[in-house]
Amino acid sequence: MLRARKLTKRYRQGEATITALDGFSYDFPPGATAVVGPSGSGKTTLLNLLAGFDRPSAGSVELAGVRIDELDEDDRAGVRLQHAGFVFQSWNLLPTLSALENVAFPLLLAGVPRGERERRALGLLERVGLAGRANHRPNQLSGGEQQRVAIARALALEPAVLFADEPTGNLDSAAGRMVLDLLLEHAVGERRLVLVTHDLQVASRAERILHLRDGRLIDVEEKG
Repeated sequence: MLRARKLTKRYRQGEATITALDGFSYDFPPGATAVVGPSGSGKTTLLNLLAGFDRPSAGSVELAGVRIDELDEDDRAGVRLQHAGFVFQSWNLLPTLSALENVAFPLLLAGVPRGERERRALGLLERVGLAGRANHRPNQLSGGEQQRVAIARALALEPAVLFADEPTGNLDSAAGRMVLDLLLEHAVGERRLVLVTHDLQVASRAERILHLRDGRLIDVEEKG
Protein backbone atom coordinates (compact mmCIF):
# COMPACT_ATOMS: atom_id res chain seq x y z
CA MET A 1 0.00 0.00 0.00
CA LEU A 2 2.85 2.41 0.80
CA ARG A 3 6.44 1.60 -0.13
CA ALA A 4 9.60 3.64 -0.70
CA ARG A 5 12.74 2.39 -2.44
CA LYS A 6 16.07 4.27 -2.35
CA LEU A 7 14.16 7.55 -2.15
CA THR A 8 16.45 10.54 -2.66
CA LYS A 9 15.78 14.27 -2.96
CA ARG A 10 18.43 16.85 -3.90
CA TYR A 11 18.10 20.62 -4.20
CA ARG A 12 20.34 23.21 -5.79
CA GLN A 13 21.33 26.04 -3.45
CA GLY A 14 23.56 28.45 -5.33
CA GLU A 15 26.60 26.47 -6.42
CA ALA A 16 25.93 23.73 -3.86
CA THR A 17 23.75 20.62 -4.05
CA ILE A 18 21.81 19.86 -0.87
CA THR A 19 20.71 16.26 -0.26
CA ALA A 20 17.55 16.50 1.84
CA LEU A 21 16.80 12.76 1.68
CA ASP A 22 19.34 10.06 0.92
CA GLY A 23 18.38 6.52 -0.13
CA PHE A 24 15.34 6.03 2.12
CA SER A 25 13.74 2.58 1.81
CA TYR A 26 10.84 1.27 3.90
CA ASP A 27 7.58 -0.67 3.57
CA PHE A 28 4.98 1.02 5.77
CA PRO A 29 2.83 -1.56 7.61
CA PRO A 30 -0.77 -0.92 8.64
CA GLY A 31 -1.17 1.17 11.78
CA ALA A 32 0.68 4.27 12.96
CA THR A 33 4.27 5.06 12.02
CA ALA A 34 5.99 8.12 13.52
CA VAL A 35 8.95 9.79 11.80
CA VAL A 36 11.33 11.69 14.09
CA GLY A 37 14.66 13.44 13.79
CA PRO A 38 16.33 16.81 14.34
CA SER A 39 15.49 19.87 12.28
CA GLY A 40 16.80 19.41 8.75
CA SER A 41 16.84 15.61 8.94
CA GLY A 42 14.46 15.24 5.98
CA LYS A 43 11.17 14.49 7.77
CA THR A 44 8.92 16.90 5.85
CA THR A 45 10.74 16.18 2.58
CA LEU A 46 9.98 12.49 3.09
CA LEU A 47 6.32 13.16 3.79
CA ASN A 48 5.94 15.34 0.70
CA LEU A 49 7.51 12.63 -1.48
CA LEU A 50 5.40 9.83 0.02
CA ALA A 51 2.21 11.84 -0.51
CA GLY A 52 3.15 12.83 -4.05
CA PHE A 53 3.38 16.58 -3.44
CA ASP A 54 6.91 16.47 -4.80
CA ARG A 55 8.90 14.12 -7.04
CA PRO A 56 12.15 12.45 -5.97
CA SER A 57 15.52 13.02 -7.59
CA ALA A 58 15.97 9.24 -7.52
CA GLY A 59 14.17 6.18 -6.18
CA SER A 60 10.50 5.25 -6.16
CA VAL A 61 7.28 5.63 -4.17
CA GLU A 62 4.45 3.14 -4.51
CA LEU A 63 1.05 4.20 -3.16
CA ALA A 64 -1.92 1.85 -3.54
CA GLY A 65 -0.02 -0.18 -6.12
CA VAL A 66 0.85 2.85 -8.26
CA ARG A 67 4.36 4.23 -8.86
CA ILE A 68 3.47 7.85 -8.14
CA ASP A 69 7.03 9.05 -8.79
CA GLU A 70 6.43 8.25 -12.48
CA LEU A 71 3.23 10.34 -12.71
CA ASP A 72 2.75 13.99 -13.58
CA GLU A 73 1.27 16.40 -11.05
CA ASP A 74 -2.35 15.94 -12.11
CA ASP A 75 -2.17 12.15 -12.01
CA ARG A 76 -0.45 12.21 -8.61
CA ALA A 77 -3.26 14.42 -7.33
CA GLY A 78 -5.79 11.90 -8.63
CA VAL A 79 -4.12 9.00 -6.79
CA ARG A 80 -3.87 11.11 -3.65
CA LEU A 81 -7.55 12.03 -3.80
CA GLN A 82 -8.52 8.36 -4.02
CA HIS A 83 -6.18 6.91 -1.43
CA ALA A 84 -4.60 9.52 0.84
CA GLY A 85 -5.40 12.30 3.27
CA PHE A 86 -3.00 15.00 4.48
CA VAL A 87 -2.97 17.11 7.65
CA PHE A 88 -0.68 20.11 7.11
CA GLN A 89 1.25 21.80 9.89
CA SER A 90 -0.27 25.13 8.81
CA TRP A 91 -3.75 23.54 8.36
CA ASN A 92 -4.27 25.08 4.85
CA LEU A 93 -7.99 25.67 5.28
CA LEU A 94 -9.64 27.69 2.52
CA PRO A 95 -10.32 31.07 4.16
CA THR A 96 -13.46 31.94 2.19
CA LEU A 97 -15.21 28.65 3.03
CA SER A 98 -17.00 27.67 6.22
CA ALA A 99 -15.81 24.76 8.35
CA LEU A 100 -18.51 22.60 6.76
CA GLU A 101 -17.50 23.62 3.24
CA ASN A 102 -13.82 23.01 3.97
CA VAL A 103 -14.54 19.47 5.17
CA ALA A 104 -16.85 18.84 2.20
CA PHE A 105 -14.31 20.11 -0.35
CA PRO A 106 -12.59 16.74 -1.03
CA LEU A 107 -16.04 15.18 -1.43
CA LEU A 108 -16.88 17.85 -4.00
CA LEU A 109 -13.69 17.02 -5.92
CA ALA A 110 -14.63 13.34 -5.80
CA GLY A 111 -18.05 14.06 -7.33
CA VAL A 112 -20.16 13.25 -4.26
CA PRO A 113 -23.65 14.82 -4.59
CA ARG A 114 -24.25 17.96 -2.54
CA GLY A 115 -26.71 16.53 -0.03
CA GLU A 116 -24.52 13.51 0.67
CA ARG A 117 -21.32 15.51 1.04
CA GLU A 118 -22.96 17.97 3.44
CA ARG A 119 -24.33 15.10 5.51
CA ARG A 120 -20.95 13.39 5.66
CA ALA A 121 -19.11 16.64 6.38
CA LEU A 122 -21.43 17.48 9.26
CA GLY A 123 -20.97 13.98 10.65
CA LEU A 124 -17.20 14.46 10.60
CA LEU A 125 -17.50 17.81 12.35
CA GLU A 126 -19.64 16.13 15.00
CA ARG A 127 -16.92 13.52 15.40
CA VAL A 128 -14.32 16.22 16.11
CA GLY A 129 -16.69 18.14 18.39
CA LEU A 130 -17.32 21.08 16.06
CA ALA A 131 -20.84 20.59 14.72
CA GLY A 132 -21.82 23.84 16.42
CA ARG A 133 -19.12 25.71 14.49
CA ALA A 134 -20.02 24.33 11.05
CA ASN A 135 -20.89 27.74 9.56
CA HIS A 136 -17.84 29.56 10.94
CA ARG A 137 -14.95 30.51 8.66
CA PRO A 138 -11.37 29.70 9.65
CA ASN A 139 -10.66 33.19 11.00
CA GLN A 140 -13.55 32.73 13.43
CA LEU A 141 -12.05 29.54 14.86
CA SER A 142 -9.25 28.98 17.36
CA GLY A 143 -6.05 27.23 16.30
CA GLY A 144 -7.17 23.98 17.88
CA GLU A 145 -10.55 24.20 16.17
CA GLN A 146 -8.93 24.87 12.80
CA GLN A 147 -6.71 21.83 13.26
CA ARG A 148 -9.72 19.65 14.04
CA VAL A 149 -11.45 20.94 10.89
CA ALA A 150 -8.31 20.05 8.93
CA ILE A 151 -8.39 16.53 10.35
CA ALA A 152 -12.08 16.14 9.53
CA ARG A 153 -11.30 17.23 5.96
CA ALA A 154 -8.42 14.74 5.74
CA LEU A 155 -10.77 11.95 6.84
CA ALA A 156 -13.60 12.93 4.48
CA LEU A 157 -12.82 10.27 1.87
CA GLU A 158 -11.79 7.65 4.46
CA PRO A 159 -8.24 7.45 3.07
CA ALA A 160 -6.22 4.27 3.24
CA VAL A 161 -3.15 6.35 4.11
CA LEU A 162 -3.22 9.47 6.28
CA PHE A 163 -0.17 11.76 6.37
CA ALA A 164 0.29 14.30 9.17
CA ASP A 165 3.06 16.91 9.41
CA GLU A 166 3.64 18.11 12.99
CA PRO A 167 -0.14 18.07 13.64
CA THR A 168 0.22 18.92 17.35
CA GLY A 169 3.16 21.32 17.07
CA ASN A 170 1.17 24.56 17.45
CA LEU A 171 -1.43 23.32 19.93
CA ASP A 172 -1.70 23.31 23.70
CA SER A 173 -1.47 19.94 25.45
CA ALA A 174 -5.24 19.34 25.67
CA ALA A 175 -5.91 20.17 22.02
CA GLY A 176 -2.82 18.20 21.01
CA ARG A 177 -4.05 15.08 22.78
CA MET A 178 -7.45 15.37 21.09
CA VAL A 179 -5.86 15.76 17.66
CA LEU A 180 -3.53 12.81 18.20
CA ASP A 181 -6.36 10.61 19.45
CA LEU A 182 -8.38 11.37 16.31
CA LEU A 183 -5.46 10.50 14.04
CA LEU A 184 -4.71 7.25 15.84
CA GLU A 185 -8.37 6.22 15.81
CA HIS A 186 -8.21 6.25 12.01
CA ALA A 187 -5.15 3.98 11.80
CA VAL A 188 -6.95 0.68 12.35
CA GLY A 189 -7.29 -2.44 10.24
CA GLU A 190 -5.42 -1.96 6.97
CA ARG A 191 -5.25 1.83 7.26
CA ARG A 192 -1.96 3.64 7.76
CA LEU A 193 -0.94 6.83 9.54
CA VAL A 194 2.45 8.40 8.79
CA LEU A 195 3.11 11.05 11.42
CA VAL A 196 6.03 13.48 11.37
CA THR A 197 6.75 14.96 14.78
CA HIS A 198 9.56 16.52 16.80
CA ASP A 199 7.81 15.43 20.02
CA LEU A 200 9.02 12.04 21.26
CA GLN A 201 6.02 11.79 23.59
CA VAL A 202 3.72 12.06 20.57
CA ALA A 203 5.87 9.59 18.64
CA SER A 204 5.65 7.08 21.49
CA ARG A 205 1.92 6.65 20.78
CA ALA A 206 2.73 5.12 17.37
CA GLU A 207 3.36 1.43 16.80
CA ARG A 208 6.79 2.10 15.30
CA ILE A 209 9.19 5.01 15.10
CA LEU A 210 11.52 5.79 12.17
CA HIS A 211 14.58 7.83 13.12
CA LEU A 212 16.04 10.12 10.44
CA ARG A 213 19.33 11.94 10.55
CA ASP A 214 20.96 13.92 7.74
CA GLY A 215 18.36 12.58 5.32
CA ARG A 216 19.01 8.95 6.15
CA LEU A 217 16.96 6.31 7.96
CA ILE A 218 19.23 5.31 10.84
CA ASP A 219 16.91 3.22 13.04
CA VAL A 220 13.47 1.60 13.13
CA GLU A 221 12.04 1.23 16.62
CA GLU A 222 9.26 -1.37 16.80
CA LYS A 223 7.02 -1.27 19.86
CA GLY A 224 5.64 -4.29 21.67
